[in-house]
Amino acid sequence: MQFLKKNYEKILLGLVLVGLIGALVFMPFFIGSENDRMRESVDGIIKKPATELPALDTTTQDGAVARLRTTSTLDLESTNRVFNPMEWVKLPDGNLGRANTHRGPLMVTVTNITPLYLVVSLDSVMTNELGVRYVVGVEKQYDSNPAKRRKQQRYLSVGDKPNDICSLVSVTGAPENPEAITIKLVDGGETITCGLNKPFRRVDAYMADFRYEPENKSFRNKRAGDRVTFDGTEYLVDGVSQSELILQDTTNQKKTSRPLAL
Repeated sequence: MQFLKKNYEKILLGLVLVGLIGALVFMPFFIGSENDRMRESVDGIIKKPATELPALDTTTQDGAVARLRTTSTLDLESTNRVFNPMEWVKLPDGNLGRANTHRGPLMVTVTNITPLYLVVSLDSVMTNELGVRYVVGVEKQYDSNPAKRRKQQRYLSVGDKPNDICSLVSVTGAPENPEAITIKLVDGGETITCGLNKPFRRVDAYMADFRYEPENKSFRNKRAGDRVTFDGTEYLVDGVSQSELILQDTTNQKKTSRPLAL
């Protein structure tokens, strides 16, 4: 007992040291075991065979897309009387009557649409003691002035000043027998090329023939800016394209498009 009383501190210290030494000796085995366990866990996660995910349920989204692709037509003309009250028109006998679907611009039938060309041609080449002169014809079928729709001929020479229609820019080939000439139009300043038997042609507008069956009226060669009258109302030809005619009611500026009847 005396020995324990005198040396218990040394004995406790020795036991602690023995425990520490034992822990140090056991530590490599513990670390190796933990590394093996962690490696197995990682391999189990990484090498685990992939399973196919269940298909997504996109029923709601597909329905929304289908609704967006479906166009809705709101009729505010034939059935609605808030924004389009019943229209009254002046009848051919001078009395007023209700308009209906059997009258008005919707009953116009477009029977034909004709292209209107800009045609520039080299008509002939003249040679004399003064040099070479070129006879050029310019035809503007689309012009609002009827007098300018017919072919107008002008004499052109190299170095001449521009006339009222065009001017000569250059000549390609022999002057007395050119392959082509380049001229500049006064209207718009456009430069174009033409040759003998090789006129320049371009569609610049259209005119239309159409009928109004309720009054058995026919309108021919109407182009943008012309005015026609049926059902006692004046209409402006607002535009003519390759496939349609647009009429504008001069009383309310309402426009109606009528396709070319096939």
